[in-house]
Amino acid sequence: MPRQFDVVIERDEEGYYIASVPQLPGCHTQARSLDDLTERIREAVELCLEVAGAPEQTLEFVGIQRITIAA
Repeated sequence: MPRQFDVVIERDEEGYYIASVPQLPGCHTQARSLDDLTERIREAVELCLEVAGAPEQTLEFVGIQRITIAA
């Protein structure tokens, strides 16, 4: 049965793309291109599910909000 997971993608100061899956704590990877990142995060999710099983809590993705704080 197909399952869907939300993936958060960020880019670090060195230009690497970082992907993480909020529903699976500790499930993350990085790559130089978005194509490679997509392949790697799919593999990471499959491995996380194999090791830890299905997540107990199902989170519903609502969105991302950027805020600015005066430093």
